[in-house]
Amino acid sequence: MGLSDNESATRNGTTVERTDRELVVTRTFDAPAHIVFEAWTRPDLFKRWWAPKSMGIPLRSCDLDVRVGGTYRIVFGKNDTETFAFFGTYLEVEPNARLVWTNEESEDGPVTTVTFEEVNGKTLLVFNELYASKEALDEMFIGMEGGMPEQFEQLVELLASLEAGADE
Repeated sequence: MGLSDNESATRNGTTVERTDRELVVTRTFDAPAHIVFEAWTRPDLFKRWWAPKSMGIPLRSCDLDVRVGGTYRIVFGKNDTETFAFFGTYLEVEPNARLVWTNEESEDGPVTTVTFEEVNGKTLLVFNELYASKEALDEMFIGMEGGMPEQFEQLVELLASLEAGADE
């Protein structure tokens, strides 16, 4: 059962909230902000956690030019002929603290803001998408309620390996 307007749900430590035009996902990660930020901004790391495994569609390419005015393009697909892409432009980049980008794959694409707040070596991450209308959010929301918690679980696994020095 999906969330309706002004509802929230928590799964695996990830809270998903929905209002009329906004999706807000929060999670505290057991890693410092600079490591969590790197997982969002380094393509080699991002590719390891962003695509929910249950989706069964791999992330084929990931280009992230993380700077104000820089662009990103993330391509999913089972093969070269059946792909779909998400792309946009970074509006704000505050290292280890904040990312803001557009989602330009549709006319009604949201503006996404991700904040990273470190407290005692842990990072509170808030992922916020603001849509142009309730209808635009309704269209995109299908699957996000379960997908984001799964993605964040995959991020937890990646962060644990980075903290352990597996990628250093």
